[in-house]
Amino acid sequence: MGCCHSLSSGEVPQQRAHQNHGEGDPPLTKFSFSDLNVATENFSLKNVVSESGGESSNIVYKGRLQNRGLIAVKKFNNMAWTDPKTFVEKAHRVGGIKHKRLVHLIGYCCEGNERLLVAEFMPNDTLAKHLFRRKNHTMEWEVRLKVAYSIAEALDCCSSAGFASYNNLSAYSIMFDENGDACLSCFGLMKETNNDRKATGSVNPESVMFRFGTILVDLLTGKPIPPSHAHETIHGKNVAELIDPNLKGKFSADEATIVFKLAFKCLKYEDRESRDTKHIVRTLETLQTKTDAPSYAMLEMAHHRELSGNKLSPLGKASLRMDLTAIHKILVIAEYEDDKEVVEFSFEEWMEEAKYIQEVRKHGDQAFLEQDFETAINCYSQFIDSRRTVYPSVYARRSLCYLFCNQPDRALHDGMIAQEVFPDWPTAFYLQSVALSKLNMITDSADTLKEATLLEAKRQRRKQDS
Repeated sequence: MGCCHSLSSGEVPQQRAHQNHGEGDPPLTKFSFSDLNVATENFSLKNVVSESGGESSNIVYKGRLQNRGLIAVKKFNNMAWTDPKTFVEKAHRVGGIKHKRLVHLIGYCCEGNERLLVAEFMPNDTLAKHLFRRKNHTMEWEVRLKVAYSIAEALDCCSSAGFASYNNLSAYSIMFDENGDACLSCFGLMKETNNDRKATGSVNPESVMFRFGTILVDLLTGKPIPPSHAHETIHGKNVAELIDPNLKGKFSADEATIVFKLAFKCLKYEDRESRDTKHIVRTLETLQTKTDAPSYAMLEMAHHRELSGNKLSPLGKASLRMDLTAIHKILVIAEYEDDKEVVEFSFEEWMEEAKYIQEVRKHGDQAFLEQDFETAINCYSQFIDSRRTVYPSVYARRSLCYLFCNQPDRALHDGMIAQEVFPDWPTAFYLQSVALSKLNMITDSADTLKEATLLEAKRQRRKQDS
């Protein structure tokens, strides 16, 4: 069998777990400080991605591991976690929680005085950035409801797993994954001690619900409300006074009223009923009216907005939403038809190729069809190394295999080779765009996708004129 399982439409490699835990989940990786030092380029300031709003002295860095792609690394200060055994035990507990709306902890480092956590990287920024800092774009009301519901689900999962507390829950600890879905950072589950007795800062169940109430106020107003001012912001007000004016009336007053009442209830942290996460999940679930709409489309990230005016082909649409399964189906149907434009060969010449090499390609095609991508990679690689004639479709297929197996660097390389062989081939550009997005090179990905759509439009015009 190959390295990846069959994926349903819309899923991506190494799909995020939907359950709290599972026996098949890989154990946490124990990283060396040296490995993480290299991954973060000596913890370079340019790799700092944490946005704490002035609440945390611990820093989060973006890093890159050779075999695992992008990671997020949280580096605790030297005064935290003085007991290494407790740190490791707590990390394993946090790593055991698996939920689609919780960022997964994948490893840790505990060497000398160094205490670090390693999590999957969320490529599409924080709620704070999308909600507070977008001058020319207002987060849609439906997106705000979906964010609230997603984080409520994550908190309920954590509570069920024995983590009723969360440190400094805020719009800065909510991030968007590659599909545009909101996820709660796992780093907030790691807090050794806290002597702050105030509800707005301590890490007890009451404070978590208080903080969740402030997030609901943020979503209603579109403004960053300090936790200490959340109650006075909402007290004595109504929905019409609080609601974000940038929504320009595009929201449901009934839904906003429900969120308003829920926020007010959460801010009354002394009320025991306000700590019922399951009640909050049920309440917000009733407000999810666009469950079928892709999150990235609702969120309208920059590169998606730029392309919204273009009429995308099925391949373009699949590339835009990084739907590898849909791309796979398109390449299977296309077979090697496009290669005829750049590779001159007759049927006799094709048959004269060494029989065993043709069998290797056919074996690769069969593995590709069956989504056994590791076998397909091996076969296509042998085929490429043994031939003088280069077929762009083989590189395209191998590129997609690399994407399924979470190797975007190699996928990008094959897409570029396919482009060299066939400079005006949209498929090569589409695959490069997906690979660039996987590498978190969002601007380059958008530019490449735009180029692909232009090339595809030109091809279509040529066909119509001929």
